[in-house]
Amino acid sequence: LVCVIGLLFGVWTYSAVKKLPVHRSMAEVSELIYETCKAYLVQQGKFLLMLFGFIGTVMVVYFLLTGLELPKIGIILVFALIGMGGSYGVAWYGIRINTLANSRTAFSSLAGRGYPVYAIPLRAGMSVGMMLISVELLFMLAILLFIPASVAGACFLGFAIGESLGAAALRIAGG
Repeated sequence: LVCVIGLLFGVWTYSAVKKLPVHRSMAEVSELIYETCKAYLVQQGKFLLMLFGFIGTVMVVYFLLTGLELPKIGIILVFALIGMGGSYGVAWYGIRINTLANSRTAFSSLAGRGYPVYAIPLRAGMSVGMMLISVELLFMLAILLFIPASVAGACFLGFAIGESLGAAALRIAGG
């Protein structure tokens, strides 16, 4: 229930922020920034896949040396990709809603009232946090509900590695 509420909050906030008034020239600048961010995210996605190739190889070697069976290593790698994809998706959402919120905040500041100037970015930022938590909880819940207990630990391990890898690479590089 918390996952669904968080995801719905993100969708509602995105819709509410997008409907806020904005000057055409500010919206154009916002769209230009977003297009640049999209190019950046595509490059980051390629980088993440290359990085995962290296780290995945290290993981396979490490888990083989510890005596883990190949099927479980494969599960860890699959869920690491799922976790990385979740982090990547939230970064994409965050960049989109924040570029929308930037232009709407700038436009609202022209009225000279302080409340919208902090409320719009605060709402956008909270929605990114809620989206991140909801996506992570949704994947963890899916692991608990649909994955057999004998491999759930490996799934959690892979998911945590992928989510952390995606978050670190996207945040450190300016995401």
